[in-house]
Amino acid sequence: MKAEPDGSFQRQASSFRNTIEPGGKFEPEADRYHLYVSYACPWATRTLIVRKLKGLEGLIPVTVVSPRMGSHGWPFASVDPFPAADADPLYDSQHVKDLYLKAASEYSGRFTVPVLWDKKNQTIVNNESSEIIRIFNTAFNHLIPAEKATADLYPAELRAEIDSHNDWIYPAINNGVYRAGFATTQEAYEKAVHEVFEGLDKVEKLLTGKEYLVGDRLTEADIRLWVTIVRFDPVYVGHFKCNFRTIRDGYPAIDLWMRKLYWNSDAFKSSTNFDHIKTHYYWSHASLTRASYKINPTRVVPFGPIPVIRPL
Repeated sequence: MKAEPDGSFQRQASSFRNTIEPGGKFEPEADRYHLYVSYACPWATRTLIVRKLKGLEGLIPVTVVSPRMGSHGWPFASVDPFPAADADPLYDSQHVKDLYLKAASEYSGRFTVPVLWDKKNQTIVNNESSEIIRIFNTAFNHLIPAEKATADLYPAELRAEIDSHNDWIYPAINNGVYRAGFATTQEAYEKAVHEVFEGLDKVEKLLTGKEYLVGDRLTEADIRLWVTIVRFDPVYVGHFKCNFRTIRDGYPAIDLWMRKLYWNSDAFKSSTNFDHIKTHYYWSHASLTRASYKINPTRVVPFGPIPVIRPL
């Protein structure tokens, strides 16, 4: 985590930015790649959703870390047992950072998830979720059933509109909740939180009377936004002080869109674990290195909201 002198939160860029393509260093092959994720992390959850939508479960195994991120970063279940968390099946690593140091012994950046790992070269292909979901969207199409291969979450005719939405949704909402939550001055917090709700107001207008953000089909724009919205009431309202309004009571169009995707698509529902989500945010942020980021030092995890997501 990084704070600017004015108290605002600045996210560091991802470091491993390779792709998977025929003729490249990383060829698209079955059982060559492994995905490491956290159910708690919205960025990692993007990759889980697309992996399932594209039918890649048999080609790319997945390992889930414990949500209790401590001083060494994300732990595997071998050192921090937690329901639905896994041990590292490849190297019996203790923490995600062990993978980074295996890939690059001099690495000094953040040890983030998701991690798309190449078992052949024993290195990280990519740790940027926005790029991994595009890799998953096309790179393995020749290895999966036709109905999955033709499912295109970033179609050429909608790319300009998808990119346009992503360009403002990411800073205002996806990263905006973090900018509000990790702000260390009143001024930085108020600037960020107002931008969050200005963004939500804009999305509400976009989704009123519509099923999806772009066109009449599910695209990556929906996936990228959804992972933040599903965490909003359980975590961001209280923990990150984004409390102007809740989604369920303040944004009927966004709420209905979120619930339809959750209840009608297993790719969304099965990739969402509210126990991991709430535990991570309320437990882990007491142990971050910078004292100013110790948001919840008691590590008490709130019981609500009830229900955590409403039925349709």
